[in-house]
Order: sequence, then structure tokens, then C-alpha cells
Amino acid sequence: MLIYKIFRADEWAALQAAGETVGAPIDVADGYIHFSTAATVAETAAKYFSGVEGLVLLAVEADTLDPLKWEPAREGVLFPHLYRKLRMDDVVWSKPLPVVDGVHQFPEL
Repeated sequence: MLIYKIFRADEWAALQAAGETVGAPIDVADGYIHFSTAATVAETAAKYFSGVEGLVLLAVEADTLDPLKWEPAREGVLFPHLYRKLRMDDVVWSKPLPVVDGVHQFPEL
């Protein structure tokens, strides 16, 4: 099952350059890397990245991540949280998330 991480352009560039990351500032503060599912990623973008240009959507295979924990977040919905650094070799694909009329345009997930 693919899960998804939204990064700002500079966060994505840092991951590519270093080969690994502890995540975005919210990930560092919370002590794990936040991911979304196909069902929740658009809401995540709207809630936390409204109108932000230059975002990149990363897809990661959940079955290959350890330790990955599914924990309740918004309204009790389970979200995947990674309790280690995210590595470039974890990334299945990356795609831009352009903004059109104030809404991020997602690829088919």
C-alpha cells in the first residue's frame, strides 16, 4: 500500500541532497514523520498547505517501512507515522503538486 508525504520544495531538495531526512519541522517537533493515505492526503494538503506553491508529493510503500505505526489523529482516523529517518531509497515516486484556483492538483493515486 502506498502512503504519501507532502514536502515543500526545499525539504524535498534537502532529502535528495542528504539521502535521508528527519522530516519537516512538524515531524521534528512531534518525533516522527507524518504520512497520509490516498483517502486523507488531499485534506492534509488543504489543512496544512493551503495555497502553498512548489509542493512535492512523495509516495512510499508502507510495507517496507519499519517502524511504521498507524495512530489516531484527525477525528480518530488512523494515520501512518514513521519513527525513523525517511531515506531516498524509501521513495517510490515523487510528483509536483501544482495549485490551480487555490486547490492542489493531485495525480491519480
